[in-house]
Order: sequence, then structure tokens, then C-alpha cells
Amino acid sequence: MDVTGENDDRLRDYHSKRHFDATAEPRGDGGRTGAAPCFVVQIHQARRMHFDFRLEVGGVLKSWAVPRGPSENPRERRLAVPTEDHPLEYRTFEGVIAKGKSGGGTVIVWDQGTYRPLSHDRWGAPVPFAQSLEDGHATFWLDGTKLHGEFALTRFKGGGADDAPGGEIWLLIKAKDGRATHDGPDAPDPYRARSARTGRTLQQVAAEEGGGLP
Repeated sequence: MDVTGENDDRLRDYHSKRHFDATAEPRGDGGRTGAAPCFVVQIHQARRMHFDFRLEVGGVLKSWAVPRGPSENPRERRLAVPTEDHPLEYRTFEGVIAKGKSGGGTVIVWDQGTYRPLSHDRWGAPVPFAQSLEDGHATFWLDGTKLHGEFALTRFKGGGADDAPGGEIWLLIKAKDGRATHDGPDAPDPYRARSARTGRTLQQVAAEEGGGLP
């Protein structure tokens, strides 16, 4: 099945917001990443500091902006605002997006790895992951360099966000499993965090790539 056209359609918003002569962000070719679907968490110091949580679904990265970053404490419910789908190649992107462009600022890969869908219906039968997201509740197991175990994304009924597609907001929640934590910092410090790919901080990426933190 040729999904190139479908991916082009899903990346229309992404492409419309970018000028690829002024950014090193990937255009995307719709290729698969491997046998298991991937996930990535990027720290993005743009107009507002936030984390971008992305899951490979249907040939693109479904994306949410998580202001405080993911937590491994089940008591911490993280706000997650949907953003446009990104190409799969974005999972490795680190660099400085020019000021004045969409998302202008510095990006590092804070965590990366694969995930396993866990969504099921009330009778325990598996539900396709894309369908579970459409229905508003998806569970999955992360195997990352930093994040591990079961998480859930749940659409918040009655919630809304002016800058989110359809005004939707979601919650990203850690399950009560053996990889959960109940003490210590409830969020990574983005200013001290290091890339899972290169070991660099936001400041180091900005300096090495000739940009500057916004």
C-alpha cells in the first residue's frame, strides 16, 4: 500500500508552517523507522519552554506539547496540547530554528526509543492504536533511554486550548507499575537536561550551531 500521498496530506500543516530554505528541519519522506514504532521526547526552548512528546502512528509522528515535561510519578498528570503531525525524520532533529520562524528556538532530543501499544476495549480485546487515539484514550509501554513502563494519553473532556487543533487538550499520565516513581523531582530540568543522542544541553547546541537562545 502506498501511503506517501496520505503522509503528504497529514504533513500539510507541518509544511505550511516552515520555510525549508531557512530551517534544517526535515521535510519527511514517509519512511518507516523499524519493526517497532518509535517515540521521541524533545525539549524545545521556543517562545515558551516546553517538551514535545511524539509517537510514530501511521507513518508520521503524532505530537503533543507538554509544558512541564513527562513525569514517572502516577500522581502527576501532565497537560499535553496536540500540535501538527511531524515527519518520522524529526525524531533525530536537534538544532536551532531561526528566530521569527515557526517554533523559533533550540531543540534537543531528551529521550528516544520504541513503544508498544497496549490499548484494549472493555472486554480486553486489542484496539488499533490509531483508533484508540481517535477515541480519546490510548495506553502504551515506553522503552526509552530515560522513560520506561506504561503511560496513557487521555483526552480531557470539556477542556480546550485556543492554539490546539480542534481546541483539544490531553493528559499524559504514568501508570502505577514497577517503573513508576513516587519521590524525587517530578519533572526534568530543561536547562540542565542533556540530549539522549549527543549528550549536549540546549545551551551547547545553541552555541555550536551558531544560533542563540531566544
